[in-house]
Amino acid sequence: MPSPPVVRRRRAAVLSAAALALVTGAAIGAGGSDEAPTPREVSEVVGTPEPVATPDATVAPDKDPVDELSLKQQVGQLVVLRFQGTTAPRYVKDALKNRWTSGAILFGDNITDAAQLKRLTRSLRKASGDVTPIICTDQEGGDIRNLKWAPPQVGQARQVPGRDAKAAAQVLKAHGLNVTLAPVADVPSVPNAAMGGRAFSTDATTAARATKAAIEGWRAGGVAATAKHFPGLGGTATNTDQGSASIAGGPTAKDLEPFKAAIAAKVPLIMSSNARYPRLDASRIAAQSPKVLDGLLRKQLKYQGVIITDSIEAAAVRATGETEEIAVRSVKAGNDIVLTTGQQSWLRAFRALVAEAQRSKAFRERVRTSASRVLALQRALS
Repeated sequence: MPSPPVVRRRRAAVLSAAALALVTGAAIGAGGSDEAPTPREVSEVVGTPEPVATPDATVAPDKDPVDELSLKQQVGQLVVLRFQGTTAPRYVKDALKNRWTSGAILFGDNITDAAQLKRLTRSLRKASGDVTPIICTDQEGGDIRNLKWAPPQVGQARQVPGRDAKAAAQVLKAHGLNVTLAPVADVPSVPNAAMGGRAFSTDATTAARATKAAIEGWRAGGVAATAKHFPGLGGTATNTDQGSASIAGGPTAKDLEPFKAAIAAKVPLIMSSNARYPRLDASRIAAQSPKVLDGLLRKQLKYQGVIITDSIEAAAVRATGETEEIAVRSVKAGNDIVLTTGQQSWLRAFRALVAEAQRSKAFRERVRTSASRVLALQRALS
């Protein structure tokens, strides 16, 4: 039986001679139907829309804006959704309007040209009302660019990081995007490293300087950067979109050096890796490991920004369970945003997170903390 249509988180930039060519918007790993949810399915999960507070206007100076949101709306801030097509479906607009999601990720199949992209991002912003939605995409450079007419024209290793990131940011911002899932902060350290064609350098110090410069360039151009994939994906030849990976000796000091530079540069987002690091946690991938995210990234490295998962449709993630348990484990581990790239995944993740928050007081507090970080990010993007 043919496999169902699913969504690739991103395309591989460099492949071995025997590997497949790059595929835009192709399938990876999400079992089950990837059809858009119907209005009835959405209604059954989210119920009756709740009043949406106007940001800042009704919040007392000593009150956290997150407390203006209902529990479901707080949970919504923890999920970024994906849709197919060049116009936003009704369920996406409803989700943005009612705060059931914090934003959307755009892929190549959402974009045809500059004018269409501007119309699309305007519609997403209009649906969000007074809230600035996260509108993100992969724009690393070279082959990994969803805006084909925009810089960086070359891969990271050939970029002038600050200059090229600023130029790219200016184009993304002009077309209504406000978050880039770049730069890659990984340091390739094995033969045929999966990130070999996407990284700045195999030298950690060079990669750290370039990562810092890129983050500053994206910021100067008006777009929030995302350093990825913490705590470093340079030690494997396996692309976690396509299979499970374990990095026995990682993360090394060299792996962490670019991320420390990113944190020093106040990077707004860090993306967690879907590889396993047995030295830190033998049982969970980094994106589902409290030891990696709460322990290493938050407590040891003192990162205070937003942590976002890589695609939960990736094969390495799908190997750990179903959408519902993946979403809950990801948030428990320390992620603030679950990146869903299958059309059905947003609703399944939302439902599971709401149920866990209703069941567990500790999880409700985790949701509130993460939602507060996401709201702060949205205010910074406005």
